[in-house]
Amino acid sequence: MDIRKIANLARLELTDDEAARYEPQLEQILHHVEQLKKVNIEGIEPTAHATPIFDVIREDVTHGESFTQEEALANAPAVVQGQIKMPKVVE
Repeated sequence: MDIRKIANLARLELTDDEAARYEPQLEQILHHVEQLKKVNIEGIEPTAHATPIFDVIREDVTHGESFTQEEALANAPAVVQGQIKMPKVVE
């Protein structure tokens, strides 16, 4: 592996000491990646988290009278698909 070429592609300037120190580290990282490529992952569903995440949703509870959707939207300056349309605040 040519550590100087990799450093150049990454737009890094390495001293001789840094190149000597980082080359074996990079080789170890690439060795681990090669080992991971050999792991059989067939039948394993891809996940974004190591543990299952479930939405905890409580039942809506109202206290007394509540507005209907029509009443809640009656004074809105603009309504789109049953929701209040707000002006864009991020450019």
